[in-house]
Amino acid sequence: QVQLVESGGGLVQAGGSLTLSCAASGRTFGSYRMGWFRQTPGKEREREFVAAITWGGGRTYYANSVKGRFTISRDLAKGTVYLQMNSLKPEDTAVYYCACTSQTTAPLTQGNFEVWGQGTLVTVSS
Repeated sequence: QVQLVESGGGLVQAGGSLTLSCAASGRTFGSYRMGWFRQTPGKEREREFVAAITWGGGRTYYANSVKGRFTISRDLAKGTVYLQMNSLKPEDTAVYYCACTSQTTAPLTQGNFEVWGQGTLVTVSS
């Protein structure tokens, strides 16, 4: 069974940068897709897709709201996925979750991801 543990959240000023990490353990991932989602205060049931990457081929996907500012990557040897966040804005404030799915072609939405981490809080001050 896959387990995911996020780290790297914190407080940063607008315009700053932060890198989140997601350490994955358990079974091998093969063609899994790894994703980052975020949940803002007041939207407890809704996790917004941020970015995703295929574990094997490294193909990346981004939400329009973060394209050009965020970069997702993975380190196969370390079993870790990263989210480099630059030019952060107050509206990026959220709890960020790492997740994975074994579904190779399903839409990148919350319901299609099977395993989730515990989340890490990112706060961007203006």
